[in-house]
Amino acid sequence: MATPHPRLTLTEEVARALRDGLPVVALESTIISHGMPYPQNVEMATGVEEIIRAEGAVPATIAVLHGTPRAGLDRADLELLATSPEVGKASLRDLAHVMARGGHGATTVASTMRLAALAGIRVFVTGGIGGVHRGAERSFDISADLTELATTPVAVVSAGVKSVLDIGLTLERLETLGVPVITYGTDDFPAFYSRVSGFRSPLRADSPEEIAAVMRAQWGLGMTAGLSIANPVPEAEEIPAERIDGIIERALAEMAEAGIGGKEATPYLLRRITELTAGESLRTNIALVRNNARLGARIAVHYAAGTDGGS
Repeated sequence: MATPHPRLTLTEEVARALRDGLPVVALESTIISHGMPYPQNVEMATGVEEIIRAEGAVPATIAVLHGTPRAGLDRADLELLATSPEVGKASLRDLAHVMARGGHGATTVASTMRLAALAGIRVFVTGGIGGVHRGAERSFDISADLTELATTPVAVVSAGVKSVLDIGLTLERLETLGVPVITYGTDDFPAFYSRVSGFRSPLRADSPEEIAAVMRAQWGLGMTAGLSIANPVPEAEEIPAERIDGIIERALAEMAEAGIGGKEATPYLLRRITELTAGESLRTNIALVRNNARLGARIAVHYAAGTDGGS
């Protein structure tokens, strides 16, 4: 059993679960503060925590509040993240700065992974991971999520790479970094809003038990890379690629015209795509996060029940 880092504050529920070797699932907070409008963001966050508990695991939403990294939040904390303009988007490069200033930071995939690992949490559920941005051969815009996956032993359950990114180049980069990319239940790599991206998945697993076994084998060999688990959005909730692709292209063109980039790019695109789809993309986003929570909790349960005690 890993000992949580002393700079982290854990709720009693999360601390007890980690101490007793029970399954715990980390959740990011940028999706709350920058990924969805209010009040859907709070409803999504509380609903996902309920799903994880129903599957037999303990949810641990991660954020920096009042300068302190936290694993496990209450309703008031979620409301603050969802509504306060003082909450910044905190990736790895921002964590120390937010802490030193006593500020609030909503953690991205990369920073959530790092804090989850420091807490001793091995499974993390999100919506979609970052990656290589379109046009990266000119901008060099590549998400810190990828380098964090290469160095931090946490299994990240998502609906694939965000559709606004270059999925093919992201898969190539993950291969170079030695990150196992496993798609759940299909040979097709998903594309966030859509079940099919046009790329074949590097690896496939058909049960949570199999994914937990891969996690134990990976880290049992002493390899420190995480795992990217791609879980396709439910068929009834997807937006087919042939419909969403044109909308994404329009949003990207508008973003370029407005001169928006860096860490503001993804929040802008998600918001604009929600507008262009009259809310359909938001409903799909919520559905895929809930679907990922179910799978992530089941993986955590099987991992914790492993012969190594999930350590």
